[in-house]
Amino acid sequence: MAVERSNSTGNSRVATECVGLTHMDDRIFTRLSEFIMTELGIKMPPSKKTLLEARLQKRLRDLNIGSHEEYCEYLFSPSGMEDELVNLVDVVTTNTTDFFREPKHFELLTNNVLPALTAGMSHGLRLWSAGCSSGEEPYTLSMALCEYARQGGGLNFSILGTDISTRMLRMAVRAVYPESKIGPIPPELRRRYLLRSKDRTRRLVRIGPEAREHVRFRRLNFMEEFSFDLQLDIIFCRNVVIYFDRRTQESLFARFCRKLAVGGYLFIGHSESLAGMDLPLEPMAPTVYKRI
Repeated sequence: MAVERSNSTGNSRVATECVGLTHMDDRIFTRLSEFIMTELGIKMPPSKKTLLEARLQKRLRDLNIGSHEEYCEYLFSPSGMEDELVNLVDVVTTNTTDFFREPKHFELLTNNVLPALTAGMSHGLRLWSAGCSSGEEPYTLSMALCEYARQGGGLNFSILGTDISTRMLRMAVRAVYPESKIGPIPPELRRRYLLRSKDRTRRLVRIGPEAREHVRFRRLNFMEEFSFDLQLDIIFCRNVVIYFDRRTQESLFARFCRKLAVGGYLFIGHSESLAGMDLPLEPMAPTVYKRI
């Protein structure tokens, strides 16, 4: 529980530390970690036990549940599978993203990939932001492609953003962000594609309609079948598979390749590697691959 303390002047503050952390025994941790690996593909080795304990504390409090064993009983019940699984996803996933994250990817996209792909293309460009979190990546892609279209005489494109977390997807659809997040966006793009709150004290911005209209979102668990049929021209899946074991990574990238059109491009995170994987890809730049 949070503890309120008073200093010598009589002013109070809320301490950030928590007390009374509920202990999780090894049997329960094994059950949860195996389920998380099977259902979500996320590695949960014994070294993550303390982290999982701490992250589940809020769920135990919100549900008025006194132990991890009782939580498991609820989670694995029919109602728990329907109502609680989405909350467990938020507990075990890490959602770190920014606008124009790894900016060299967007320079390469604009200067090399788009000219190569759009020359003689008969259909609209199709992009997938896989593991899009709260939407910064697909909206960055949309701004970059809108700029390319504006400067080059037009471009028809669509962007699909997917994530396993319904909470993150709600934020993405809302497209409202604190001003503190927009630093990486070049000033001219801020003026063109962002809307500021009429109440300037709120210090919020919203992605404007020109960039929003090209993006749609849906929930997707990578451990399930990809339920869309279109071949994609560009896939961004960056800093997502680092949470999976090597076998799961290779299986996932193979499935990405089956959705990627020949000549299409895959962008991965700089902390990730395809080394040693048997995939129909050739490297075009660090962490950028072309489907062959």
